Amino acid sequence: MTTQRSRTRLAVLGFLGPFLVLFIATIILPIGYALFQSVTTTERSGAFGEGGASTVFVGLQNYIAALNDPAFVGSLGRVVLFAVVQVPVMIVLATALALMLDAASARFVRFFRSSYFLPYGVPGVIASLLWGFLYTPGLSPIIDLGRALGVQLDFLGPTTVLWSIANIVIWQYAGYNMLVIVAQLKSIDQDLFEAAAIDGASAWQVVTRIKLPLIAPAIVLTTVFTIIGTLQLFAEPLVLKPLSAAITSSYTPNMAAYNQAFTNNNYSLAAAESVILALLACAFSFGFLKFVNRKKPE
Repeated sequence: MTTQRSRTRLAVLGFLGPFLVLFIATIILPIGYALFQSVTTTERSGAFGEGGASTVFVGLQNYIAALNDPAFVGSLGRVVLFAVVQVPVMIVLATALALMLDAASARFVRFFRSSYFLPYGVPGVIASLLWGFLYTPGLSPIIDLGRALGVQLDFLGPTTVLWSIANIVIWQYAGYNMLVIVAQLKSIDQDLFEAAAIDGASAWQVVTRIKLPLIAPAIVLTTVFTIIGTLQLFAEPLVLKPLSAAITSSYTPNMAAYNQAFTNNNYSLAAAESVILALLACAFSFGFLKFVNRKKPE
């Protein structure tokens, strides 16, 4: 009996061991090191630092410095506003596309599914470059068409560039979220639809009373992923930065941390800003999950 248990434990360890090693090396250790850096700083001795460097524990000073930086705090507010607008639009669009594909003729479903999913295969940097050309005056046919119609379009202005970025993100990721929801739709027992048809349910009633409640887990999952991805906004504004004066080096929290680390060489402050962003993402994600999983009063 003991030998059998030992073999079972060894088998479990054999299967889980490689995953645990990779998980610790790529997730746990980087997070731990970031937390360590966020509560320390590097001090150099000598007039020009020739005396060497030492790591000094400073507690929460880096966090206080980050939260006292108006540019960083403004970037946090910017991505929160971005998320409040962009996440609902993304999820509603992805759900609508999934429902339309589920109700469409099977003759064209594969074509439209592939077409909607195709932008996800385009790297974020390339997608931002493509849309950057469409946003730039003198290069954009959209701006030329608007000018011909008497409409002055400015996609890169201070009040519009954030929503231009939102358009890129939605274009790129709506198809991916749609595919997750479509997979959930395909798992629904078709007998439910036949029973609803026999009972005289309309197409709208089938959607609202059967499909939407049963795909709710997929919608919640895609919403959480979208919240986390939205707060980590980085590639799109970084690529568009040379095209718009409205995008600064601290336009988003990730850009602010990147600038502190690789421009100012202040890795401790960058780590603190990264931890603050991670805590914000956790707060929004778990807050949303708690909201959707709340128990209704009896």
